[in-house]
Amino acid sequence: MPLKSISKKDFESHIQTAQQKSFMQSLEMADLLSKRGFDIDYIAWVEDGDIEISAILYSTSMTGGRYFEINCGPVITQPDHLTDFYSGLKGYIKERKALELVIKPYDTYQTFDTNGQAVSSENKELITQLTDLNYHFDGLQTDYPGGEPDWHYVKNLAKLTENDLLKSFSKKGKPLVKKAKTFGTKIRKLNRDELHLFKEITTATSDRREYTDKSLDYYQDFYDSFGDRAEFMLASLNFQNYRNHLKSSQDKLQSKIEKLQSDLEKIPHSEKKQNQLRELTSQFNTFTERLKEAAELIEKYGDKDIILAASLFIYTPQEAVYLFSGSYPEFNKFYAPALLQEHVMLEAIKRDIPFYNLLGITGHFDGSDGVLRFKQNFNGYIVRKMGTFHYYPKPLKYRFLNTIKKILRR
Repeated sequence: MPLKSISKKDFESHIQTAQQKSFMQSLEMADLLSKRGFDIDYIAWVEDGDIEISAILYSTSMTGGRYFEINCGPVITQPDHLTDFYSGLKGYIKERKALELVIKPYDTYQTFDTNGQAVSSENKELITQLTDLNYHFDGLQTDYPGGEPDWHYVKNLAKLTENDLLKSFSKKGKPLVKKAKTFGTKIRKLNRDELHLFKEITTATSDRREYTDKSLDYYQDFYDSFGDRAEFMLASLNFQNYRNHLKSSQDKLQSKIEKLQSDLEKIPHSEKKQNQLRELTSQFNTFTERLKEAAELIEKYGDKDIILAASLFIYTPQEAVYLFSGSYPEFNKFYAPALLQEHVMLEAIKRDIPFYNLLGITGHFDGSDGVLRFKQNFNGYIVRKMGTFHYYPKPLKYRFLNTIKKILRR
């Protein structure tokens, strides 16, 4: 049966049955794309009345025709006719005066452990399935081609509970989160009229890391489209409260030290208690230094909540997603992003979401990727997606117009 348009309702019914699906293939994303000026078409391959493959196909005008794209799709519940789907798609967009079609499938090309060691073979047939149909492949790439990563860091939540989530983190991740909890940091969900706070921190981060941030109206549209399936989360800290936390913890240490000193007067040669005393004294001195830092922060920022970090999380039945984030390097010592990560995983478990996608890493495993090092704290694994494919119904026309564009930009 040829590829055809389907209703929004039929698309929604199909994607609800899929085990794997990106948030990019959701009604919420279709609504956001529509708000951002794209035309939306729901398409499917149907066999004997049953939808086997579906996708959001969005498009916009371009010089000489139209641009079409399927991002992180199609959604597949029965793969037998996937080749037919891709073949039929070519004719479908030709009829709609397409000049270019871009497909970024969500299929996993290869799986790796948390350190980047391959644990599966390459699914090369996924690529040839498209190239045999004259789709042009950009190649297997690293970093962020076109601003979107092909390498994702992910974590399986299916067998975890709220009580044992922390235990599932890495040896570095567990103490990192535990320490972050000692500072008195608060995390909360932003309302729509507070999204400028999110924008301020993402702008500062994008300027520092030299990438292009989204606009405030984009975040507002995102908020409106995704509703309670998206959380713009903010982590903040009142440094007066931080100082009080430190003083309380130091006072408890002082009590333990005094007890050990009393015990050592009775058993002066106890090596075990002497070692404990040295350890507690070292911790006490660390708190003294942190109290000095807290005093400086109070002098600078006063008695008010100061933003440390922010993140945008998305919740779908198939997976939770870590999409955008920002932080201020001045406050790195408070590890606020780690608390935000624990929050989204706990929330996903509450919502019975079995999978968490922390999204992009560069695909370099030589120690140069700081984002990877952060995500490794949560003890997941890595999947490599297929990359990007292009189809040009009128290749000569496309090349001609592309050449003209390049000349005019000179």
